Amino acid sequence: MPEHQQSFTTSIDAPLALCYEAIADFEAYPQWSSPVTKIAVLDRHPDGRARRVEFEVDMKLRTVRYVLEYTWHPPNRLTWKMAEGDLADIEGSYVFEADGPKRTTATCSQALSLGFWVPSIVLRPIEQTALRQSVLEFKTEAERLAAAKPAKAKKRG
Repeated sequence: MPEHQQSFTTSIDAPLALCYEAIADFEAYPQWSSPVTKIAVLDRHPDGRARRVEFEVDMKLRTVRYVLEYTWHPPNRLTWKMAEGDLADIEGSYVFEADGPKRTTATCSQALSLGFWVPSIVLRPIEQTALRQSVLEFKTEAERLAAAKPAKAKKRG
């Protein structure tokens, strides 16, 4: 059972479908997610969505490797659980709720067990900021993609 559970919610100036598309683009994560140093989609569901994804993440204390297994609940939810790796356990979800045609509320919840000892004076600040930072970096990427969509449409027309 995971030891550390967190949740963070934010509003994103991007449509729900774009947010769902952006969170599924694992190959782009190293470009916008600062702790992700390497990522690989190991296999996919029959519909083409990633099923197992390998991550290398700089946790400040050390770089860890793990594989997450994803379950997709289109159009607004995905869940994951750890399949293998350097941590003891990870499970989580993203839920997207439309706040109109161009705005989405995103909630990321995650529970994890590191599986190795970290002094609480070091662990506490990481726990308090890591999930929030991850969601805010995703927000920035989704909003960047949303801003780029109208520019592409104008160039074509």
